[in-house]
Amino acid sequence: MTAKEIVAQLTLEEKASLCSGQDWWHTKNIDRLGLTNIKLSDGPHGLRKVESDDPLQRESIPSTCFPAACTTACSFDRNLLYELGQALGEECLQEQVSVILGPGTNIKRSPLCGRNFEYFSEDPFLAGSMAAAIIKGIQSKDVGTSLKHFAANSQESFRLTSNSVIDERALREIYLSAFEYAVKEAEPWTVMCSYNLLNGVQVSENKKLLTDILRDEWGFTGIVMSDWGAVNDRVKGVKAGLDLEMPSSAGWRDKHIVEAIRSGALDEKDLDTVVLRLVEFILKAQEKRKPDYKYDKDAHHALCRKVASESAVLLKNEHNLLPLKDGASLAVIGAFAKKPRYQGAGSSKINPTRLDTLFDVLTAAGIKFDYAEGYALAPDAGVDWNVIDEAEQVAAGKDAVIIVAGLPDEYESEGYDRKNMNMPENQNLLIDALARVNPNIVVLLQLGSPAALPWKDTVPAILSLYLGGQAGAGAAVDLLTGKVNPSGKLGETWPVSLADTPCNRYYPGDKTAEYRESIFVGYRYYDTAEKEVVFPFGHGLSYTTFAYSNLKVSASSFKPGEKLTLTFTVKNTGTAAGAEAVQVYVAPRKTFFFRAEQELKAFEKIALKPGQEQTVTVELDTRSFAYYNTIKSDWAVESALYEIRVGASSRDVRLTATVDVTGDSSEKLFPDLPSYTPEYYNLKQSAAFAIRGATFRKLRERTAPFSLNSTIGEAFATPVGQKLIPVAAKQIGALLGKPDSDIISMLERGGTEMPLRSLLMWSIPLPHIESFIAALNSGTIDKI
Repeated sequence: MTAKEIVAQLTLEEKASLCSGQDWWHTKNIDRLGLTNIKLSDGPHGLRKVESDDPLQRESIPSTCFPAACTTACSFDRNLLYELGQALGEECLQEQVSVILGPGTNIKRSPLCGRNFEYFSEDPFLAGSMAAAIIKGIQSKDVGTSLKHFAANSQESFRLTSNSVIDERALREIYLSAFEYAVKEAEPWTVMCSYNLLNGVQVSENKKLLTDILRDEWGFTGIVMSDWGAVNDRVKGVKAGLDLEMPSSAGWRDKHIVEAIRSGALDEKDLDTVVLRLVEFILKAQEKRKPDYKYDKDAHHALCRKVASESAVLLKNEHNLLPLKDGASLAVIGAFAKKPRYQGAGSSKINPTRLDTLFDVLTAAGIKFDYAEGYALAPDAGVDWNVIDEAEQVAAGKDAVIIVAGLPDEYESEGYDRKNMNMPENQNLLIDALARVNPNIVVLLQLGSPAALPWKDTVPAILSLYLGGQAGAGAAVDLLTGKVNPSGKLGETWPVSLADTPCNRYYPGDKTAEYRESIFVGYRYYDTAEKEVVFPFGHGLSYTTFAYSNLKVSASSFKPGEKLTLTFTVKNTGTAAGAEAVQVYVAPRKTFFFRAEQELKAFEKIALKPGQEQTVTVELDTRSFAYYNTIKSDWAVESALYEIRVGASSRDVRLTATVDVTGDSSEKLFPDLPSYTPEYYNLKQSAAFAIRGATFRKLRERTAPFSLNSTIGEAFATPVGQKLIPVAAKQIGALLGKPDSDIISMLERGGTEMPLRSLLMWSIPLPHIESFIAALNSGTIDKI
């Protein structure tokens, strides 16, 4: 039967039942009509399949832990991400998983976001390009993806209840643009809506976002599912275009849908639209299954090593300390050399099929070295000068000292944000001490987001692995020894200090997240404000050198609707084979209203042997020159001169050309004049922009009435809450059993920020939660 024929035979109750999950990881089945349940599993940099309906109590099955998105974005390599996606799809096929939840494509607004490791970039074009590539790779294997978290979800603090207040230009140009590119380019099977509110409207109930923009403007034809626990009002969600609620609500919200249809509050045609999409999705997933498929674990481990090596970023390399010389005497210092930080914490945590360590890979390669622990990894570990003294003795007199350092697991995780950019003090003091006894220091970084590097000027070489996955240590050895030439480029700016970040005064906020910096995110701010940075966006060194020349533009003028072709030559002028990620930026000159200094609009990665050169061709289109016009509610092009910049980073421009652009008919609609903005600041003198078109409200002290969106922390601040929250916590604790330390940290640090509606996920019936809310509002437990 066709999907339409199946829908025609469904009862009202069956239709409503399909709109929510069967449990934590499956859709519902309708056996009499041949609809089986569909398995969903966490990603995004590996398959986190949990056999049980309780994902927190048992370890997930072994699967390949590939490098995280913070790493792979630095590859600037669409083909590599496609290949990685194919491998993820193969693992899903073997495990009968129809949809892997990823990729994460939110914008890195601040280095403090605890989940930055799961996201690609501060730049929407790079983020969208990487997301599209990995989606295409996964779906080429007949496995679906879930592009997440849609949208404007750039913090972990209060992530389930926060209201992201963003002006329309910033929303369209920065926070939606990456999703738009991925949807149009790759056609993901599903899109996952985020927890937060957007300008006062719950995203899971936001028709403008889920239907008007996603479907009507962008042409999305798949299903929209909720993040786990993101649903607030299921009937409003159906009206807005939310197809699937996950996980199960134990049937409570299915009943709400049925009641709304019978009362006339919901048109059954709206429900039929949602159910038809769900049935089409289920039929497609059923058809694509390959029950006997097996993947090659060794091949995937080797791919993990390749991806990590081609994504690592050589941040600094004075005196060509790297690659290490053959036969050099070496010291390896740091607990991460034996217990690596190779992935993030939270729902994306993978149980790897195997795990390489730097200590073991160096030993297996026959490379001789002396080792010292250098620091302890325990969260409460202080500075142990005896351990540092031992490291100094090991490091003294060596030809090179490799210090493995970075951010421990507890420093960045889903569920909470970082408090600062600092690395552990015991690591910083160790690096300072070793730099005094040996000038030949190589710092090998393992982390998911930029960190403060107070010792940067005292060490000659820094190589960032970010989070390299289970084979990251092997990649590190390949890079250190020169077997592989580093070619990664930063997908985010490393600021001098947290105070320099444009959202510093407002991030993360509380239940109101104020995006006052507007479009000036990442390098868009730093380059416009001429701020000094530690390492700019797009930066990355090599063991060879590249020369850029002969930039040609297909025309000296441009009009909307036309294409502009650029060609230029890149030559490897060094003595080693290497790859270069060339970047093309568009910089408007003397525009009438505010624009960023420049924006990334194209990139390509090319591999060249010594002396080899290659002509690179890229194409720019109307969108490359456009801004979002909030009066027209559409993209528009302003008449101006635009400089085309070709370079090795946002601050290493090698070639330029100027194009005279004639704007479209809407160019006289200027809603964003600086004079209209009461808090407008000169970017070169101020740390932040105040935005226009949005009203900011501070969180007021919680008073009655309480609701499903009130937080557990707000409830616990009342006498009634102090009596009843421990009862709920005891029930949740019994469900969790003995979760791992990551889950404990998430709940301890972010549990009080969870809304009361989230208790439904933990098997507390909705009527009990509603009775609890009534008691909170009455001030007495007699209401229970």
